[in-house]
Amino acid sequence: MNYNPPPLFKQGTSARVKVIFFALIAVALLVIDARMHTLVMVRQGMNVVLYPLQMLALMPRNAARNLGDYFSQLSTLQEENAQLKQAQLTQALELQQGRQLQHDNAQLRGLLTATKQVTVDSVMATILYDARDTFNRRVIINRGINHGLAAGQPVIDHQGVIGQVTRVFPLTSEVTLLTDKDQVIPVQVQRNGLRSVVYGKGQIANLEMRVPGNADINVGDILVTSGIDGIYPAGLAVARVTQIDNEATSTFGRVVCLPMAGLDHHKDVLVLLVDPTPWIPPVGEENKPKKINRRITRDSAIPLTP
Repeated sequence: MNYNPPPLFKQGTSARVKVIFFALIAVALLVIDARMHTLVMVRQGMNVVLYPLQMLALMPRNAARNLGDYFSQLSTLQEENAQLKQAQLTQALELQQGRQLQHDNAQLRGLLTATKQVTVDSVMATILYDARDTFNRRVIINRGINHGLAAGQPVIDHQGVIGQVTRVFPLTSEVTLLTDKDQVIPVQVQRNGLRSVVYGKGQIANLEMRVPGNADINVGDILVTSGIDGIYPAGLAVARVTQIDNEATSTFGRVVCLPMAGLDHHKDVLVLLVDPTPWIPPVGEENKPKKINRRITRDSAIPLTP
């Protein structure tokens, strides 16, 4: 009777013998490699052969890591971008405020220089807002009766005449700009002393002056206050001539002028504390002086020539 197992179940050499055999081979290879370095080329060759397989095996891990880094960097970049935009807005605001401070500082320096040039006392005021009247050119300033202001006093900035105080209250005053349609200022040409008056044009920012057709006046001439009205000190800049229209059918020529002062740009002004209501004797009452208002209007102005 045959007791041998069928070929399918034949095991051959036992597993223990195999382990011992391969362990001895491994130890021998380790000793040989450590002593003689004979397996260096084999390892390098295996490394080259297995490198693509290693990269292929690492691709899922690298893809997941790169995807995580992408979203992390994207979030960081969005935060940094928001911070940079906020910083840019803050710096832009600070830059605008700095420019405004520089502009205000330059204007205040100009007003300080103007106070030294005028020979009368003055009060510095700030324009609060425009008067709510679309038909007139008026502003409200933060000085009034309590500060020594009175109706009729001239208002200037460091570039020239702004206008004239027309109404006063305890803490504020109303100033009519020289471009108002009812405002008139006696002036003279700085170059040759030719005297006349300039009129406001209302909503138009220009001034107008009438002179004889043969008057010596040129584009670019500077007009200054003549001082003959007793209100505006002589020599204050008023306007620059920009256009001259001489009509053949008219005795007088029309001169268009541009105000020198920053009517719509400056917020700080000087009010000249002149006496707008001097004592003068009316006709027939020389011994009884009467106080009158010295505000000049279009109806009371008379063009003058040298």
